[in-house]
Amino acid sequence: MADLRSNFVGIKSPNPFWLASAPPTDKEYNVRRAFEAGWGGVVWKTLGEDPPVVNVSSRYGSLNYNGTRMIGLNNIELISDRPLATNIAEIKDVKRDYPDRAVVVSLMVPCEEESWKAILPIVEDTGADGIELNFGCPHGMSERNMGAAVGQVPEYVEMVTRWCKQNTRMPVIVKLTPNITNILMPAHAALRGGADAVSLINTIQSVIGVDLDRMVPMPVVGGKGTHGGYCGPAVKPIALRMIGDIARDPELCGIPISGIGGISTWRDAAEFLAMGSSTLQVCTAAMHYGFRIVDDMIDGLSAWMDEKGYATLEDVTGRAIPNFVPWNKLNLKFRTIANIDQEACVRCGLCYIACEDTSHQSISKSLVGNERRYEIIEEECVGCNLCAHVCPVDDCITMQPQPVDGELTWPEHPNNPNRVVAAVS
Repeated sequence: MADLRSNFVGIKSPNPFWLASAPPTDKEYNVRRAFEAGWGGVVWKTLGEDPPVVNVSSRYGSLNYNGTRMIGLNNIELISDRPLATNIAEIKDVKRDYPDRAVVVSLMVPCEEESWKAILPIVEDTGADGIELNFGCPHGMSERNMGAAVGQVPEYVEMVTRWCKQNTRMPVIVKLTPNITNILMPAHAALRGGADAVSLINTIQSVIGVDLDRMVPMPVVGGKGTHGGYCGPAVKPIALRMIGDIARDPELCGIPISGIGGISTWRDAAEFLAMGSSTLQVCTAAMHYGFRIVDDMIDGLSAWMDEKGYATLEDVTGRAIPNFVPWNKLNLKFRTIANIDQEACVRCGLCYIACEDTSHQSISKSLVGNERRYEIIEEECVGCNLCAHVCPVDDCITMQPQPVDGELTWPEHPNNPNRVVAAVS
């Protein structure tokens, strides 16, 4: 059996599945239920100074598509609105009763050294395994010069991280905001400040939709709306790209990564691991389906690792990174051509319409008897994959790699005016 035990910067857990800092980790009751369900760890919902913040009602907006609920979730909730002392007492009790689980505490206080120095020993006294610096919240707190307002300024990221490293024994995880042009900038800043690890992505600034009857952005609060933080399955591609960028950057020295962003299944988990994550934080999926979803994630990941011969999480982490390259490193001689399985084809014509209207006119349409038939015009096919993606039948259209005559990348391509030509002696 695959060994799913995790040791993330010294923080041990029986599996890599942690609940992210969010409503599911707002109180002791939730966290105990999560641990009984099998979660390996939690990041406690972000704590701040007293008096606590005041949250609004309503708080969530959902993006539904083609009958699927909550492919994206927008929230305008702030950090914990419960007294600091209440949270601290509950964290202490939970860690005492579940010593084998990871308990990390998310923190966000004003960008002043004294504020951080004051809260760190209070959290450390709970026995928590580490802290996560919330530099990502894109709404409500950023207007108070916290959250993403810090995470978007590398100098602030480095400064606050250094304050924390100087004033606590606990591992320091820096949670990065995706609301930035280049994710490597705050990641480098976190490393300069001494961060033990980074976690990403936090939520993305968004307006989930507009109530067209009331003409108000959603969710609606007393006739008004605001931007919120976007998460859920729809943000997974953004998260994978940013995690991969950090994992392949040699200057970041392989800094450990806790992956966040749309993880809903064991397959998502495996992909995040392959792109460089060591632990996996989940929120929206748990809010949608409940805590028992972790059973499927654990069983599925373990079975897949067994099938592939991966014994430990370390065997999977970062395995795709050597193949995650800049565009100009791709082989321009590689070619693939679509192939339609006529036995599986249901004659819907979606592939033909998509290719004829929006792509390269490389699918022909004909009648064979009384039946429509669609075939690939190979000399016109550029291997764009669009037909395979729109086809409603799995594996009816497949992409067939063609023989490759060597390798040619953009730096060496004759059309590149900046290519380096070796001198002839």
